Amino acid sequence: QVQLVESGGGLVQAGDSLRLSCAASGDTFSTDTMGWFRQAPGKEREFVSFISQRAGLTAYTDSVKGRFTISRDNAKNTVYLQMNSLKPDDTAIYYCARSRWQYRSYRRVDDYNFWGQGTQVTVSS
Repeated sequence: QVQLVESGGGLVQAGDSLRLSCAASGDTFSTDTMGWFRQAPGKEREFVSFISQRAGLTAYTDSVKGRFTISRDNAKNTVYLQMNSLKPDDTAIYYCARSRWQYRSYRRVDDYNFWGQGTQVTVSS
């Protein structure tokens, strides 16, 4: 059974940093693409970032480029999202996602097979 457990969310002030972690179960982590999405109240879930299976490829939504960094440790079955210079607009529930599909954009919800329960990030102004 595949499980994803996010941690690291919290309440911070604008300009602060947070690091989200997502611990994954299962024996195919190193071959799966991992993504982060977020969902603000009243809005649809949106793509934030993804990292390919061996970290050779990463991508970010424009609003977080230069501020967020995705990384993974395949030995620990964990993916991270380092978030710097946080803004109130970053406030959302952040979800970790796992994809076993190949040749996808990895920017859409439908590109992923498994999801975590989410962790709340709140940025005050």
